Formats: sequence, structure tokens, C-alpha cells
Amino acid sequence: MSSIQSIATDLGVGVGLRTVHYGHVLAHWPAVDLFEVLTDNYLDTGGRPLHVLDRVAARYPVVMHGVSLSIGSTDLLDRAYVRRVKALADRTRARMVSDHVCWTGVAGRNLHDLLPLPYDEQTLAHVVARIRIVQDLLERPLFLENPSTYLAFTHSSMPEWEFLARMCDEADCGLLIDVNNVYVSSVNCGFDPVEYLEAVPWERVGYFHMAGHTDVGTHLIDTHSDHALPGVWALHELATRLSGGRTTIYEWDADIPPFDVLLAEAMKARHGRPLTDSAPLRAEAVHG
Repeated sequence: MSSIQSIATDLGVGVGLRTVHYGHVLAHWPAVDLFEVLTDNYLDTGGRPLHVLDRVAARYPVVMHGVSLSIGSTDLLDRAYVRRVKALADRTRARMVSDHVCWTGVAGRNLHDLLPLPYDEQTLAHVVARIRIVQDLLERPLFLENPSTYLAFTHSSMPEWEFLARMCDEADCGLLIDVNNVYVSSVNCGFDPVEYLEAVPWERVGYFHMAGHTDVGTHLIDTHSDHALPGVWALHELATRLSGGRTTIYEWDADIPPFDVLLAEAMKARHGRPLTDSAPLRAEAVHG
């Protein structure tokens, strides 16, 4: 637990490092506190991507965010993959290593999607056991992100926030709280996002994600393709207040704007956003 507390400090405001911004970053070394890198983009590559990452990691703190750990899968844990993640974390001196509470494939096939888990005792025990192995291999804490969800399992026996809290306690791991995912899932699955955040074990939280999403009428999709809505920023302010402050990373992965636009959006986390009636926190307020 002490190792997580020593890492989970407020490093400031950062953004995801994306290929389209490589030139701008190397030319201008922008005034951002840190960068988050997508782990899987740098595991099986060399050349320019790794060269850029080395230069960025020499000047900025770096956190790593993966999408292929598949911590909830019933396949055997890919220990070779975890060792490659560790090697990259050592190379970049990564402050935190994260992935998702999900599964991403079956029978050795990566579906390249973050698929939901049932929240029950059997799944909890399975995930906890795998986290312990991963942390032993990484030789550092693992921070796992709450997913964006579009359905719920009828046989789940606990809400997501209880599952995450128990997972962290029993595996002695950390959390990455994606504030936009809390908002998206609260609308799609009909729970109260304030209740969710109030139940988070904040001493386990390493950092926050913020992003934009898309409203398709029947549900919200976590697209990372726009500015975050006022309601999401209101949840971020609540999370900041409850946690006492954490590092915030802004993700923008589709329709990516110029770097200055991305940075301006991310810096809203530094300046703070007031809670107002126009920024509803609860899911029932979103659809009026």
C-alpha cells in the first residue's frame, strides 16, 4: 500500500502522446507537465516512434497506458507480454503503468476491444489472482482503469464501484479513474455517478483520465473525439475535491486537433471548473 501512496501524487496535467503531434512536441517542447503513452504502440516497434519516446521521456515524466493486458480473460496470462511492458517501463522510467478492468480476447486472439466483466465473487477472485502475478512480474504497482460500459450482466452481484474497491484491497493494486467513463457508464447503465465517486477508495487512485464522448441518442460512446462536456468537467471537479487532487491526463484519439487545442482543453483541469446547474452530475439529469 505504501508503494502506491508514494506514486499516486499529483504530477499536474498531461496529455496522451499521439503520432500526429510528434513533430510539434519535438520542435516546441510544450508546457505540459507529463505525457501518457499507449504502451502497445511501443512494444514491437523501433525507429522513429521509439526514438521520439526516448526524447520525450528524457524531458517529461511519462505514464504508460496499455490496452492488451486482458486482466479478466480466462486465457493464460501472457507473461511474455508483461515482461515487455516492464522493459518499456524501465526504459522510460514510467511513473505509473496502467491498463483496464476488462478482457480483450479469447483463445489467443486479441479482439482489440475492451470487453466488460460480470461483477461477482468468482470474477473478483480471478482478477485479483492475475493482478498479483502481473505486479510481481512488473515489480511495481499496476493501476487499472474503470471501463466505459454499454451493458450490465444480470448475474452481477455488486456494483462496479464495490468491485473496484474490493479488487484494489485484495490485490493491493491501484486505480486509474476515467471520469468520462464514469459519466458515460452512468448514462448507459442508469447508476448515480456521484454515488460511484463517493465510494472510490481514493488512497488507491493514481491519476485521472478526461476525454470527450459522443451522444448517439440511445446511449453514449466513449470516442475520445471531442471536448469534454460540462457535466464531465463537473464530475472531475468532484473527483478532485474527494481525492485531494490527482494527475489528470486528457485523451483525444479521433478527429485529433492541433496540439494547442488539445493542450488548452487539458489545462481546464488545472484551472478548475465550478459546479453549476448547467453541468448536471447525475445520470437522470442528463436526459432531462
